[in-house]
Amino acid sequence: MSNQSIVVKPTSTFTGAEIEGVDLSQPLSDEIIKDIRNALLKWKVIFFRNQNLDHAGQVAFTSRFGEVTYAHPHEDEPITDHPEILPIDRSRYERRNGLQRSSYESRWHTDVTAAVNPPAGSILRAVNVPSVGGDTTWTNLVAAYEGLSEPIRELADKLKAQHHFNAGLNIPANSKLAQRIAENPIVSIHPVVRVHPETGEKALFVNPGFTSHIIGLSRKESKLLLELFFNQIKKPAYTTRFRWNNGDIAFWDNRATAHLAPQDLDHLDVERILYRTTITGDVPVGADGFRSEIVEGEVFNSNLPSVLQQKSEELKAEPVLV
Repeated sequence: MSNQSIVVKPTSTFTGAEIEGVDLSQPLSDEIIKDIRNALLKWKVIFFRNQNLDHAGQVAFTSRFGEVTYAHPHEDEPITDHPEILPIDRSRYERRNGLQRSSYESRWHTDVTAAVNPPAGSILRAVNVPSVGGDTTWTNLVAAYEGLSEPIRELADKLKAQHHFNAGLNIPANSKLAQRIAENPIVSIHPVVRVHPETGEKALFVNPGFTSHIIGLSRKESKLLLELFFNQIKKPAYTTRFRWNNGDIAFWDNRATAHLAPQDLDHLDVERILYRTTITGDVPVGADGFRSEIVEGEVFNSNLPSVLQQKSEELKAEPVLV
């Protein structure tokens, strides 16, 4: 067990830090894990350069911070022996979904907020990334909330919003992705401002990728207010941008960040392969005490989603032609 202290080097004044002095492929002491968690809570996203992890090592490291979820609510082709891992692979995405895009969600988003218990955190490992382009950007949702004027904060504290997959996207109805979303609808109502369960900080918990509308407002009011909030979380001052190299790892607090997938690769024929693991989250609680509610779907955790379990059983039951 290593008792060596980590070195934390912030990448901006609000968001992000690189962590040095640790080899994630080696057994890590509880003290090192505590230091990493503290850095994550403070800086919201942390980066480890030049690591040497395989699938099993990534799952093992992730498990030191909580239960590791199934790969994704709509992942019906998991990696053999590692159902916890979601491949972020452009060619795979295009093959599976019939869409030319480099990621599941190309807008600013917080992971899987359609679920009633969005992930607590995610860990992304780069395996084969382009030498130029493909950066990911994160923003600090706590700083975004605190940057609002007091009257707007007081209003936001009382609001609730609906989140679901395909919010505002124009996905072709005949695409494989649209079909999977239709077969497994996941919709939840969350507080617009959530209280972080570990730090007690308030975070602006809306994002363009999943938030469709604010409950109780007219369509126009909701659109205008969400535009204000979305512009707030996208302010460059609250962000940090990460240049990937093979072997790099990013670990973000999904309760206090949103992130933006690369915007500069869709016109290029390049390979980009990363692998994501996710930590089971709690049900968000708002500044006014409201707890998130399920509209459709189920809790997202290590279990295979019911729809995918049913599909798997149906495939097994099909007669084999010889």
